[in-house]
Order: sequence, then structure tokens, then C-alpha cells
Amino acid sequence: MSETAVSIDWDRSKSEDEDDDEEEEEYSSPVQSFPGPPPPPSANFEKDRHLVYLEMMYELLPYHYQSQEINRLTLAHFIISGLHFLGARDRVDKDVVAKWVLSFQALPSNRVSLKDGEFYGFFGSRSSQFPIDENGDCLTHNSSHLASTYCALAILKVTGHDLSTIDSELLLLSMKNLQQDDGSFMPIHIGGETDLRFVYCAAAICYMLDNWSGMDKEKAKNYILNCQSYDGGFGLIPGSESHGGATYCAIASLRLMGFIGVDLLSNDSSSSVINPSLLLNWCLQRQANDGGFQGRTNKPSDTCYAFWIGAVLKLIGGDALIDKIALRKFLLSCQSKYGGFSKFPGQLPDLYHSYYGYTAFSLLEEQSLSPLCPELGLPLLAASGI
Repeated sequence: MSETAVSIDWDRSKSEDEDDDEEEEEYSSPVQSFPGPPPPPSANFEKDRHLVYLEMMYELLPYHYQSQEINRLTLAHFIISGLHFLGARDRVDKDVVAKWVLSFQALPSNRVSLKDGEFYGFFGSRSSQFPIDENGDCLTHNSSHLASTYCALAILKVTGHDLSTIDSELLLLSMKNLQQDDGSFMPIHIGGETDLRFVYCAAAICYMLDNWSGMDKEKAKNYILNCQSYDGGFGLIPGSESHGGATYCAIASLRLMGFIGVDLLSNDSSSSVINPSLLLNWCLQRQANDGGFQGRTNKPSDTCYAFWIGAVLKLIGGDALIDKIALRKFLLSCQSKYGGFSKFPGQLPDLYHSYYGYTAFSLLEEQSLSPLCPELGLPLLAASGI
């Protein structure tokens, strides 16, 4: 799916009947399983092993990630934000990281260029900064992207960089061009699919920059509500099947934009823009017999959905209803002896599932991890600017 993910790497263009194990190939290692039977799971969260794993990834990514060069900023977000969750933010050179991230920012040649419709956010990698060829071919020019812009700002917040130094007016003025008449967002100015992932990216960008001039919140809200299914969950686009990741994007966006408050279930739901009880029921049904969460009905449990679904339950005030003992047991079965987490038990770890393993354990209030800001998917202190 190339630079369309922001840590949300499912692809609605695939058949609904395809296995979820194909949907997350963007960030997963191509070597999936241990040779022979998997080692027995540890009974504890192995913080020291996770530190070693992330520090190794910070120094040098394995060759398996060569094909994901276009997603370099996203991978960096998983590593650097992951280290923050583990209380090891001091393991990275914050000034060097901030300078590196800022080098991916797209800037117009002059203010007049803002009228050309291009999005002046952040590129996802060096290869996406290649200039247009002599024939003016835009197919080889990826340009800046909403997902990489979210990841760039997330890294800068985690490293303590002052976001007021960024020309947010320029970024947000150009971002507004990406919003469509129905309230959805394109990820890139030359086109692309429009769905809830990019509505969430836009909302998170505005929230982190503390400036909502980059989107029409009312239009975005209406698009989100049109994506709610009869069963209470949300699909990526109106009329599509409810999905854990899409549901997170919907609820987190509504929270960031101020359309839903804290603990919906304890308040008068008649005045809410959504039906929290129906949503609660759908989310709780996603916890499977093995303790993990599935992204869709009749799919296997997967590490990342412990965050996508768990964070939704946290945001609506229903997290106390999670079987946390069973969920913890499932997550520990996906914890690698090398550090990191895999998608399923017995597989090798990858950065995507490792990061969402850490966020899931933070939701479970693991003592050795920093608290989570569920609506941003970041460490709470970083999200608060501390």
C-alpha cells in the first residue's frame, strides 16, 4: 500500500475474504515463523529485551526493511516512540533526530505556490523527495503525505521539539486542499484513496499543532458518522464492513475534534453523536477465546488490535470490561525472545506489532511502561508536551 498507512496498515482494496496476515505485510518481516516449535511464552513483560530490540533497530534496520524505504518516517516513529514508552527517551540524540525529521518537510518556493494545490507536509523518506522527471511525470514523485506528516509530528513531540517553530499556517492551509466535499481526506495532493485513516491523520495533525484551520471539522464529523455500520462499529468508507482500525480512527478523531467527551457510557447517550452502547457491544465481541482481539468478525486475534480496539474501549469508558488477564496472556504469547512482538504467537517480531504491543501493555497499565494517550497513540507525557 506504500506510504498510505500511518501505522494503520490494512488495505480496503483487498478482498474482504483475504486473510489478515496479508493485510499487514507493509511492516512485517518476510521471515514469519521460528524454525521448529515456538519457545514457551514468558510470564512477564521483558522490558530489557525490548530495549535491546529497539536500540538495535535505531542503529541499523535489518535488510528485510529495504522494501519499506518509502515508510522510513513511520518506522522511525515506531522505534523512537517505542523507546519513550519504555522510559528510554534518553537513548536517542533528540537534536539529531529532530533535525533529521525536519529535513523531510516540504516547503514551497514562495507563498504564491500555496495556490497550486500541493500539500506542504512531510515526505515519508528520501526517495519520496526525488524531483519530478524531465517529462513532468508525477507517478515517480510521491510528494508529502498525511501519514508521514502525522509520524513526523509524533516523533518531534516525543523528542520534545517545540512544534511552534514549524510553519503550521503553511502546512494547514495546504492540507485543507486535501479535504473532499464529503468530508474525507486524500492523503496526497495528486490523488489517492479517501477513507477514515486520513481523516484521523488530519485531525491528529491539527490537534498536535493546536490549530484547526486545516480542516472543516463539521464535514469530517459527518463523514465519520456515515461510516458507522448497523452493528455499531465503523468501516473505512461508508457502507463497508466494521473494522477495528477504522473504528479507532473514527472514535479517536471525534475525541480529538471535541465531538465526544470522556466516558461516554456514564453520560447521557441520547445527546451523543454516536450510540456508545452499540459500539461497546461490537468492541467487546472482538475479544476472542484466546484472549486477544480480532480486527473483524471471524478473523484470528492479532497483537495490534489489542491497541486499536482496546483504545476505543478506553476512550468510551468501557475498558474495565476487557478480560485483561486473558489479553495479557495472549500478548505475552506474541512476545519474542529477541524482544519486540509478532502478529501471531510463534512468529518473528516486527516494528509495527512491537509498537502496538507496547501501547497495548500501556493500556493494561504495565508498571514499566509510560502511560498512554489513547487518542494520539503516543506516550501521555509526550502528547501533553511534557
